[in-house]
Amino acid sequence: MKMPARPLALSLLAIAFSALVLGRAQAGGSHYFPPVAEPVVREECGSCHIAFAPSMLPASSWKRMMGELRNHFGDDATVDPALAARITEYLVNHAADTGGRRYSDKWLRGVSTTSAPLRITELPKWVKEHRKVPDWEWKHKDVRTKANCAACHTDAELGYYDE
Repeated sequence: MKMPARPLALSLLAIAFSALVLGRAQAGGSHYFPPVAEPVVREECGSCHIAFAPSMLPASSWKRMMGELRNHFGDDATVDPALAARITEYLVNHAADTGGRRYSDKWLRGVSTTSAPLRITELPKWVKEHRKVPDWEWKHKDVRTKANCAACHTDAELGYYDE
């Protein structure tokens, strides 16, 4: 039995397109960072701010940050040493240059993982992505800080940071 070429080609094209679209949706696109899956990290970090995806920073940044909890961006975020070790282990294991690499290749492009900033908002890719946001928006009462991702990215806690 001979199959007509045109319907076969159209079918294959439709399947390929669907696979591409569904694959991207499943991966979350280039603005997806898997959210924190560890309940202890979500609870401790998320009690003051969104629990940032570990894949947004390299391991060295997370280690430095967790080593300086007494002065965590102006606040004392000190926790029990055993708990701090558990949180650090999770963050490091899922950091941008370790377990989270799949999602962070573009995010850390041009950044030395050994001297990366502690603030996600200081990463060159973050700065580039947000360069068109006017200063007054950062000062809006519902935003107040560049670290308040959820003010603009309503699905940030689910890992989606699309516009």
